[in-house]
Amino acid sequence: MSCPAMADGAAAPSAQAPARRRARPLARRTAVAVAVIAALLAAVCASLALGTLKLPLRDVIDVLLGRDGADPLAREVILQLRLPRTAAAILVGAALGVAGALLQGALGNPLASPDVIGVTGGAAFGAMLVILLVPGRVALLPLAAMGCGLIAVALAVAIAWTGVNRGSISRLILAGIAVGAIFTAGTGMLMALYPSRVPSAVMWLTGGLTSDGWTTIRAVAPYVVAGLVLAVMFVRPLNRLALGDDVAASLGTHPRLVRLGAIAVAAVLAAGSAALAGLLTFVGIVVPHAVRMMGGTHGHAYVIPVSALAGAALVTAGDVVARTIKAPIELPVGPIMVAIGVPLFLWLMRKNV
Repeated sequence: MSCPAMADGAAAPSAQAPARRRARPLARRTAVAVAVIAALLAAVCASLALGTLKLPLRDVIDVLLGRDGADPLAREVILQLRLPRTAAAILVGAALGVAGALLQGALGNPLASPDVIGVTGGAAFGAMLVILLVPGRVALLPLAAMGCGLIAVALAVAIAWTGVNRGSISRLILAGIAVGAIFTAGTGMLMALYPSRVPSAVMWLTGGLTSDGWTTIRAVAPYVVAGLVLAVMFVRPLNRLALGDDVAASLGTHPRLVRLGAIAVAAVLAAGSAALAGLLTFVGIVVPHAVRMMGGTHGHAYVIPVSALAGAALVTAGDVVARTIKAPIELPVGPIMVAIGVPLFLWLMRKNV
């Protein structure tokens, strides 16, 4: 009579073990996502409260909630200066994090970033056209940077889709590097022709957010938001692409079309971020890597949204450091991103390569 009981008792743990194994990765991913959200909230609070004028968090909450007793000076500083800058940092970080995740998934290259497809070089050239040639029309800078960034990507894709092995990953990467180099050379030529106007371009070239209100955000945000929404549509195709082109094709996915679409969306996101904050490096490379490693998954249903949150938290926190480390002088956020990104990148490389 005891044998069946013993068998039942022995069977129960073995049946529960797979459930526990499945629960552990889910708990890990959930913990990482919660931690990233908490970091983003902390960065936003710091961005709104800290600066040349330090405000109590209580005043920040009163202003955001529209309470009548809020300090008028705090209201002006937060609503007209810090809130738009914080919104820009969130948009830029989310755009770069998602752009990196899309490119790394589409190209199967862990080092893929907006630099690889030429968008960074194109955006820099577009910005320099405005800053150096028509400095009185600086309001056109965001659209010029975005437009030239997208033109650069279009040229790279056109080159990659011609000749032998058209549309292959290697051709896309090489074409993007070549086109980016052409636009970078053009930027250098413009700077050599107009050296007296170069100082006004330094902040943009090194990557920096400015407190110029909502004007630029209104012009660029629709493109960034549209890119973030479209990125969600590539979750399943990119997951299939990770299984190999042949398997993806057998599941009804067209690998080349998926790559082309993902590159187009990533280009819009990267160009939009460049229009808002200039040239920021390492965010698009490091953030998706960190999310995959900490979450323990390569699934894009997790990597893409969490990369958006992590990128937003990283850029917002970096901007806080840039504004406060030598206050009242505002430093560009680009070097801060490099200072954070390079050690993290080297650590990730040591862990995974």
